Amino acid sequence: MTSLTVTDTIITQARLEGRLLLSEVESKNLLVAEGISVTDAQLARDAAEAVSVAESLGYPVVMKIISPDIAHKSDVGGVVVGLTDSDEVKSGYDEMMRKISSVAATAKIEGVSIQSMAKPGIEVIVGATTDPQFGPVMMFGLGGVFVEVLKDVSFRVVPLEPRDAKQMVREIDALPILEGVRGQEGADLQALESLLLSVSELIERRPEIAELDLNPVFAYSDGAIAVDARIVLHSQDGV
Repeated sequence: MTSLTVTDTIITQARLEGRLLLSEVESKNLLVAEGISVTDAQLARDAAEAVSVAESLGYPVVMKIISPDIAHKSDVGGVVVGLTDSDEVKSGYDEMMRKISSVAATAKIEGVSIQSMAKPGIEVIVGATTDPQFGPVMMFGLGGVFVEVLKDVSFRVVPLEPRDAKQMVREIDALPILEGVRGQEGADLQALESLLLSVSELIERRPEIAELDLNPVFAYSDGAIAVDARIVLHSQDGV
């Protein structure tokens, strides 16, 4: 199966179901097919399947709820990290479902995402959105909760040139954190530039994508990997 076929299948299936928001598993599978580095993620619909997927990926793993009705998973107990064996996966699944049934009883639950657990790194965000005037626009900044608190981000219109990606990474106020401060290991800035360029190329290649968020991306001294992903499609009459 070619990457084009994988992407087409994911987008077509979502639209057949009347959805514009892809699940995290769908988003990550699409990104992998398009050559963008993300942590492996697979859908499990019950505890037994969650254990089976975890065993196939190898421990430790992360478990996240998959629901179109839950935007902020961690707020409802929908994220569990550092699961190291089958017993922890099963108990984690049962506890997650118990919590969610008490705080989001009407949410449609499609299952859970079982994901490889990446080593921590400097958290950054890489995003794309569609501006009514300028069209596709890329964003870069510190990731995780920092993007909402500090709003320290840079923007460029798609398509990006290499110089655009280089400037985006270097013009945020938090650049010293990426370069490494007080003996802390810095990030691979070239890897971040390459990621920005890859996402820009994807947005150009796939005009069906209205929004894309990789947050957080773990930036290391020797590369970068996205550990969470969100993709929203244009409506068919909006492409």
